[in-house]
Amino acid sequence: MARFDRYVLSLMLAVFAFFAFVLVAVYWVNRAVRLFEQLIADGQTAAVFLEFSLLTLPNVTRLVLPIAAFVATLHATNRLSGESELVVMQATGFSPARLARPVLYFGLIVALLMSVLMHWLVPVSRAELTKRSDAIERNVVAGLLVEGAFVNPVPGITLYARDITDLGELRHTLLSDMRDASGRADYFSERAFVVTEGSGASLVMVDGMAMTSRGEGGLEVTRFENLTFDLAPPDAGVAGGRVIMRELPTWRLLAATPGDLSATGASRAQFLQEGHERFAQPLMAGLIPVMAFAILILGGFSRMGLVPQIAAAVVVAILLQVVANAASDIAVRSAAAWPAVYLAPAMAATLSALTLWLGTRPRRWAA
Repeated sequence: MARFDRYVLSLMLAVFAFFAFVLVAVYWVNRAVRLFEQLIADGQTAAVFLEFSLLTLPNVTRLVLPIAAFVATLHATNRLSGESELVVMQATGFSPARLARPVLYFGLIVALLMSVLMHWLVPVSRAELTKRSDAIERNVVAGLLVEGAFVNPVPGITLYARDITDLGELRHTLLSDMRDASGRADYFSERAFVVTEGSGASLVMVDGMAMTSRGEGGLEVTRFENLTFDLAPPDAGVAGGRVIMRELPTWRLLAATPGDLSATGASRAQFLQEGHERFAQPLMAGLIPVMAFAILILGGFSRMGLVPQIAAAVVVAILLQVVANAASDIAVRSAAAWPAVYLAPAMAATLSALTLWLGTRPRRWAA
């Protein structure tokens, strides 16, 4: 790699790393605050919060990486132009296409990073996040183990434990079952244990008494040695057993087998759109820096700076994102329309090539 290419590439990578770190931090903190409130309110520990926060990082990084690459290109190019380094290189005979070569290297690096995120890190982290979320939802122990408090693990059931030992044993427990409209049942026990298994949780009461009230003031009292209650909601385990489309690997999305379609409840068009988006987004992230650089050097050197070119690059980037969103909507409607997701990258590549070509003919462009 030529010295000029290394210089420009190192500058862009340094600025890109800075902006990526700042944007990821801003997005992550914004999501982490809401996640912290939700998990702590559910009785989870700081370790669970940290685990969930780390699992959200790949998706956050996927969102901000193209923005960071675009901003880094604008900043680095504006600096090179402001210090007349681009003018010097053009005076030595460098064409716009030659000046864009290190930016192309930069775009390839960004596209590679995005590919790793889209095809591996994001699906794996999403699957693990869903798995851990389902496990926490099924595990009602955290909501039950509250000394001296009435809790409702399931609608219609109220549970109270006066004492809880270090081993998780509930002492002097009251369970009130009001799910049956015809009557109410109250259960008292000296000891109780919460047992989690599969997709639900059960309460095992030991050495207790059951008081069942029926209509017209009737009351039945029964003593028991062991009694087990299912504390899982009626639909527990359904969400946990359901396959989520965005968590599948790319090859399964492109295959779109009938089994996967049935398991996820998604259409073949949605599968193909999601699978090809994982290729289109890295392409777009890699082409955006080249497009921005080509627009910025189109007008040449000006003492007024590159403000008009920067504004034009921002507008073009927004329009390309609008096209990408519209193309995704089209691709979701029909399985045959999946090539539409590549429309925005194709437009970015065409615009970059055309702009660089126009840069070699400044007089014609000025006219």
